[in-house]
Amino acid sequence: MPKLKLMVVDDERDNLDLLYRTFRREFQVIRAQSPLSAIELFDEQGEVAVIITDQSMPEMTGLELLSKAKDRFPNTIGILLTGYSEDALEDADDIKSKANVFKCVSKPFDTQDLKAIVQEAAEVYKNS
Repeated sequence: MPKLKLMVVDDERDNLDLLYRTFRREFQVIRAQSPLSAIELFDEQGEVAVIITDQSMPEMTGLELLSKAKDRFPNTIGILLTGYSEDALEDADDIKSKANVFKCVSKPFDTQDLKAIVQEAAEVYKNS
């Protein structure tokens, strides 16, 4: 059975590399160093199961990117990495639902916790 596609988007190369190493065995990992390159990759790669994206990036926020992804691929699941607590994003609940945000994960994150969240998101995707 082919691996599900997981896209990781972060403007910090160290974070991209960490995410790639964390998930490369379970998923086909697609890396994008900016939201605009991620959008270009949508055309090349087609639908991905899960997108892990940083919230704070130049060009656009992670929420904006996930919203654009949901417009094209309604079943894709989003995971937002943020330096803020989830409470700081509570005002954005309607935005989060429009962007199909499955979970907000505070940085720095525990890789084992993030793995569990991504596995859960992948199951939701498979069952959608």
